[in-house]
Amino acid sequence: MFEGDPGVRMGTSSWSEKSWVGSFYPEETGPADFLKHYSLRYDTVEIDSTYYATPRDSTVKNWRKRTPDEFLFTAKVPREITHERVLVDARESMEIFVESMQWLGEKLGPLLLQFPYFNRKTFSGPVQFLQRLERFLPHFTGEVSLVVEVRNPNWVHPNLVEVVEGCGATLAWVDQGWMPEAQEWIERLGPPRGQNGYFRFLGDRKETEALTQTWDQQVLDPRERLQPWVEIMKSFRASGGDVFGFFNNHYAGHAPATLEDFRTLWESDHSSSSSGE
Repeated sequence: MFEGDPGVRMGTSSWSEKSWVGSFYPEETGPADFLKHYSLRYDTVEIDSTYYATPRDSTVKNWRKRTPDEFLFTAKVPREITHERVLVDARESMEIFVESMQWLGEKLGPLLLQFPYFNRKTFSGPVQFLQRLERFLPHFTGEVSLVVEVRNPNWVHPNLVEVVEGCGATLAWVDQGWMPEAQEWIERLGPPRGQNGYFRFLGDRKETEALTQTWDQQVLDPRERLQPWVEIMKSFRASGGDVFGFFNNHYAGHAPATLEDFRTLWESDHSSSSSGE
């Protein structure tokens, strides 16, 4: 719940950053207690570690045990499915992953299929990719909530939305170095129509890593860049959709601080609207 609205959840991409100790986690906090402390501040998180492999059932059960009742996990689908197999002969692997994640029970939120920037050796264009989505997604969208993310800016097109939503999934809107800026997403895809929104704030990895490698404080001021996203995400919520937003360290150097900057902008925008300004 973000600012008292159960339809809006904001968190970070992972909770396991050791350099957050002292800046976000209390001093002397050990990795085993990171999730417990994280869940006292935020009510959702995007699991990054699942991108590398399907977790053990015992691990997933422990995540559920260590978080409050209202907490929600989202998680990346393993790269074996999205990057290595690219959905071909991947249904069994996906079934195993979904079965494992369902140990979260009512705490399981959307599962993110994060695809790479495909070059022409993989796909000559988006049509083949969309066909794969159409063959793959319907097997799982009745069972779990799925989100699709593309990293090729040229593929951000109404046809992509039509296929993703037609299969019962959600398209991720991504703020990343080479992807469209906030207003261009609206220009390409149009205003929200009541669908759910899933937003990822990834930033420019090279730019941020040139400034820091520690992730304990912001090295960029993200507020001007965030402002139009606040307006877009509020428009999704106003149209009736639920909204998730996740912040990465690479956006400005310290994900929790970026999230708090976003919160301030959200509150400020609400105050201005309420006062008629």
